Amino acid sequence: MWTTFKCLLKSRAALQLEILALRQQIAALQRRHPRPRLHAKDRIFWVWLSTVWSGWRDVLVIVRPETVVRWHRLGFRLYWRWKSRGRRPGRPELPLDVRRLKEMSMANITWGAPRIRGELAKLGIDVAESTVARYIPRRRKPPSPTWRSFLKNHTTSLICIDFFTVPTASFRVLYVFIVMNLDRRRVLHFNVTEHPSAQWTAQQVVEALPWDRGEVRYLLRDRDQTYGKVFQKRVKGLGLTEVLTAPRSPWQNPYVERLIGSIRRECLDHVIVLGEQHLRNILHGYFRYYHRWRTHLSLNGDAPEGRTVQGLSDGRVMAIPEVGGLHHRYVRRAG
Repeated sequence: MWTTFKCLLKSRAALQLEILALRQQIAALQRRHPRPRLHAKDRIFWVWLSTVWSGWRDVLVIVRPETVVRWHRLGFRLYWRWKSRGRRPGRPELPLDVRRLKEMSMANITWGAPRIRGELAKLGIDVAESTVARYIPRRRKPPSPTWRSFLKNHTTSLICIDFFTVPTASFRVLYVFIVMNLDRRRVLHFNVTEHPSAQWTAQQVVEALPWDRGEVRYLLRDRDQTYGKVFQKRVKGLGLTEVLTAPRSPWQNPYVERLIGSIRRECLDHVIVLGEQHLRNILHGYFRYYHRWRTHLSLNGDAPEGRTVQGLSDGRVMAIPEVGGLHHRYVRRAG
């Protein structure tokens, strides 16, 4: 009787909404699952119903009313996230070039925030100095040039030296000493010995450098024990300043290391060395080809001693063997 009396007091709109709510719950309960699963459309229905009907809590059975409130708040956040799409709060986004300030700072180690800001201003990028300072990486040590920049800045005044070993047919080990000038990748001097010493090595440096040695001021080497006090004293007497690489860091002397690799790959890996004199003859032939004919990427495709460019009218191309036939040089000659 009480239920019937309450229904008489309700308005027609409220009765229709109650019927709609009950039917929706019955449909959810009739789904073939051990536990009814509510879909997105169910959540949307109850969120909508809670906004248009005040008596929705009285007929809600399948979930608790606070769950519907949580759905409503979640929907509110999703709505405003959708409405605010394409906009980002805070300061406007920096251009990609400005965000790459780390690369600019690492490439120019002596530049600070004012200098970088001035450079950006010349590129049409207006940014505050404080912003630049925030993007610059912090350095624990004072800035110093990299090895690569050091070598480039001293190519005309720097020579580098190194040893490499060559096994012989009789299982002896020979040591080849090389003195290289970085300006044109020229091998100034080389020699072979079975027992290298500090005195012998110092004499090779003396023979490699003429009296009028031009701008040569620095000598780059590793920390081999062969370069003892006798060697250091002789080098100092020549007016050279020694530059030592870090321990176990052959990459800090890259040009001579690459030369040694080329000698092995292009020559010594294809021959059997019989003795010291035989090795000297082989290296003489290879260095003659290396200086006069072998092109280098670092020299823009030229040889250390320079090669003339021949035209099509100079004749037909002829192949001339070098280094015992391991390599060939090509020239144009009139037929």
